Amino acid sequence: MAANAPAQNLFSANYITDDIYEYTPAGSQSTFATGMNYPAGIAFNSTGDLFVANSANNVLPAAGNITEIAPNGTQSIFASGLDPQALAFNSAGDLFEADYRSGNIYEYTPGGVQSTFATGLFIPISLAFNNAGDLFVGTGGGNNGVIIEITPGGIQSTFATGLSFPEGLTFNSAGNLFEADASNNIFEFTPGGTRSTYAAVFSPDGLALDSAGNLFVSTHSGPIIEIAPNGTQSTFATQSGIATGLAFQPVPEPSAFALIGLGVGTLIMRRRISSAKN
Repeated sequence: MAANAPAQNLFSANYITDDIYEYTPAGSQSTFATGMNYPAGIAFNSTGDLFVANSANNVLPAAGNITEIAPNGTQSIFASGLDPQALAFNSAGDLFEADYRSGNIYEYTPGGVQSTFATGLFIPISLAFNNAGDLFVGTGGGNNGVIIEITPGGIQSTFATGLSFPEGLTFNSAGNLFEADASNNIFEFTPGGTRSTYAAVFSPDGLALDSAGNLFVSTHSGPIIEIAPNGTQSTFATQSGIATGLAFQPVPEPSAFALIGLGVGTLIMRRRISSAKN
């Protein structure tokens, strides 16, 4: 069943054009949504709705919002009065938002109820969850960038220091953390925090991994770079403006009817093989 899973389309936010673009696995581009307001981070929930952190160019007072876009393109405001820079969902389906100037991480239930998950962070700009449910937050800038780890209970610790501007974070299946750094590097961290340089990419921003382990990197110069597991780089797509957040659409879960059909089909095939042997 996993081998027959449909390939995922990649979605990209553009900070200048205020559009959300959709890319097929072959790199064909279409416009999924328009009318955003300086979109930064994006994230999908498990049912395929896309959530967009509209930063409103980080003006004061905070005028940004989180827009929810259904698979058919219908838009609604999920939360407002924010300064959002990054979004991430936990395994329970709650949405976490990095609020740029307030230094807070807000948590939202699927129904939109807001609570404050963490405070006191310096310019939080990127988010990612590991498999244990710990939230990793890229903060700061100007060679003072830090990655903070926050347990589900809210306990904060410093995971990595000495970074530039940690624009994007994502985990691979082995639990290694990738960070898009404004120093024009993609750094990889082991679960224990050991850092290595994974790739050099000019002006990296958003990060996303596909199911085959290919790392996709959006850049401020426009191209989206694809990096194979062996480190080979290629240009996946180009766009005008500044490409920011990246996210893959979730692979749909098989329906009950599909599972029943698969079971019946398997049973019929086994009976045919048994009959042929006899």
